[in-house]
Amino acid sequence: MRHHRFGAALTAVLTFLGVLVAVAPQAQAFPRSSRQQVINYLSSITGRNVVSGQHNKEPASNPGQYTQQVKDITGQYPGLWGGDLMFRPEDVANRQRVVDQARTEWANGSLVTLTWHVCTPTGGSTCQFDGGVKTQISQSQFTEMVTNGTGLNNAWKRRLDEVVPYLRQLKDAGVPVLFRPLHEMNEAWNWWGNRPGPEGSAKLYRITRDHLVSKGLDNLIWVWNVQDNPAGNWASYYPGAQYVDVVSLDVWYKGLPASGDYQQIQAIANGKPIALAETGKVPNAAFLGSQTRWSYFMVWSEHLRGNNTPAEVQAGYFHPRTLNQGEFTIAP
Repeated sequence: MRHHRFGAALTAVLTFLGVLVAVAPQAQAFPRSSRQQVINYLSSITGRNVVSGQHNKEPASNPGQYTQQVKDITGQYPGLWGGDLMFRPEDVANRQRVVDQARTEWANGSLVTLTWHVCTPTGGSTCQFDGGVKTQISQSQFTEMVTNGTGLNNAWKRRLDEVVPYLRQLKDAGVPVLFRPLHEMNEAWNWWGNRPGPEGSAKLYRITRDHLVSKGLDNLIWVWNVQDNPAGNWASYYPGAQYVDVVSLDVWYKGLPASGDYQQIQAIANGKPIALAETGKVPNAAFLGSQTRWSYFMVWSEHLRGNNTPAEVQAGYFHPRTLNQGEFTIAP
């Protein structure tokens, strides 16, 4: 665990020098907190600062590999760690490692966000990406899924129940989670998406929140998400203000959001915090100076090095508005 490294190193040096001292263990950077405290914090920095973030995708057996790459490039850890509850059998088997990493990152002073590339409830609880996450179900199957008490509705709730024990561990540890289920719901690549209107993808999101809240998971901060697809009206996928805490955008059609994207997301959020939940580019100075209301950004895994030069990563992390691990606190 990284937050013990400095104390251990100092003890070793002083012991080598023959200095007898008692080195107290370093205090946990972030204390036990509520979801509302994190929401309040994101609101408080809106227009002033942005928290840096990095996603870590498969393998789930190594859920800190890309945040470590940030450290290798910048000398700093991101202010937000992103993980995934995943779908492949070998990754589902390592969900505990993802949870353990989330607890470590929170203890070190980083916010925690979790995505879930979830397998369709018409199949098994593990799957491959193609044909399992990236697949389609019929409209009749989707309608059954969002109809309370049906077979597929119950199957969906059982699928959600599979991750409840892991999310409950984070609740018990006092770790609020920026939870982003059913992401990019305005896209057609996933089985849950491309169904606008109140009875479409938004209804599945409402069912998901209602079910997990009924399990006592009051540590989840509900992040709603669309991709920057210019063809659709993003607001037609919005489940309602009472179901959303953070409004977020994934940016893949463009390098960084256009001003129109920024305005549309703010209009939907109506005062709630907004975030760049996925981006391939580390925000640059021009972007950070012009679109100031993003509360955090999260660079997607391999795109950190594959889509950015070390100088670009450093410039984003060293920008005066950017907050990295250890540069902010969550009020008790």
